[in-house]
Amino acid sequence: MKLAISKTELPPSTPLRKAVLGNSLMLGKLVLGGLAVCAVAIFSSWAAPDANAVVSNEYKFKLPLGLDESGIMIPADNPITTQKVELGRILFFDKRLSNDNTIACANCHLPQFGFTDGQPVATGIRGQKGGRSAPASLNRVFSSVQFWDGRAATLEDQSIGPFTNPIEHGFANYEVMLTKMKKIQGYKTMFLQTFGDDITIENVGKAIASFQRTILSGNSPADRFDLGGETAAISAPAQRGLLLFRDKARCTKCHSGFNFTDEKFHNLGIGWDDNKVDLGRYLVTKNAEDIGAFKTPTLREISRSAPYMHDGRFKTLDDVVNFYNQGGVKNPHQDPLILPLELTKEEKQDLVQFLRTLTGEGWKHIAPPSTFPQ
Repeated sequence: MKLAISKTELPPSTPLRKAVLGNSLMLGKLVLGGLAVCAVAIFSSWAAPDANAVVSNEYKFKLPLGLDESGIMIPADNPITTQKVELGRILFFDKRLSNDNTIACANCHLPQFGFTDGQPVATGIRGQKGGRSAPASLNRVFSSVQFWDGRAATLEDQSIGPFTNPIEHGFANYEVMLTKMKKIQGYKTMFLQTFGDDITIENVGKAIASFQRTILSGNSPADRFDLGGETAAISAPAQRGLLLFRDKARCTKCHSGFNFTDEKFHNLGIGWDDNKVDLGRYLVTKNAEDIGAFKTPTLREISRSAPYMHDGRFKTLDDVVNFYNQGGVKNPHQDPLILPLELTKEEKQDLVQFLRTLTGEGWKHIAPPSTFPQ
């Protein structure tokens, strides 16, 4: 369910608003049903005097500059509370939630790499390699379907998917995982206080999804240049890159809106030139039009999240821009939006400079717990 919240219009003269955001933004406090500014709760803030008492404190957001509260997606059956967020944070970093105690969610979603892992493809238990790169887990509060192929309809579904993947967390099934978790009395108490229930896989998903929705990126130099009126926030080459981004380079055809993604699926031609085609979205929809199509990722924190594309084949942003400049790789299912760009060497450099201005704030407070439930 998408929350319907009123918004304040920005002046129509702001350049990035016209080019990239495509809709109005709100500066200042975000208020969601009485939610105001706050940080993630610490564990002690939701420990109830009665171990069996359910504690439910509303989680209080503040969106960084550049993010639009009207795009927030929170399911009606999983309202955010500080208890869910903190429980989800602990689960996200706990390696015991893998079959051999070596892999946590955080292994593939590291802050220093834009909440990816800095590798071409993800690594799971026993060093096994997956077939796709780890998607960035930031700004997921603005997204519904998850994974490169969109196979998870909700963030809650995505949050539990890797646990039973034999390459990733490696549990044979959810019952094996839950049996292991229920032997940890601290988790039994925390789930009881958070949900009024024993540990269930549905509630594991709700807690991790709640935490993931608090991983935000905004207030980048690009935001401050456009929305904050800081004319010196980005360099002259980056400003030229912004003009290219919205016009000649055609980036906003897919990387649109305040989160720089249309949340749709596109075939760029990745893999068609070396016979390494991943069928992508087609494996979910069985629609021939989706062969080789993958979800458009957000460009926020893009300079941190190399290597690029769903298979991590490009090491640098320069590589990515060169790929798009040549029009991707032609194939029978390529998206018609992908065309040769005819950018000059200088224009390609300016575009990369703009992309580097999308590194922001809203996630730097996130860190592993000092202790885990016993």
